[in-house]
Amino acid sequence: MPAFIPKQYKKEPITIRVSIEKLAEIDQRAAQYDMSRSEFINQCIDYAMEHIGEETE
Repeated sequence: MPAFIPKQYKKEPITIRVSIEKLAEIDQRAAQYDMSRSEFINQCIDYAMEHIGEETE
């Protein structure tokens, strides 16, 4: 599986609900890349969407 490479781009505001534990992990990982929570979540979603189905074949 290719490496996750964070980058910046524009987004549309939405609301999601996640567990407190998951949010803490998201915040910790976003801080590792010096990016906002929103930027990190958006790029995680992009990465997942690009690779969904690759390992299920």
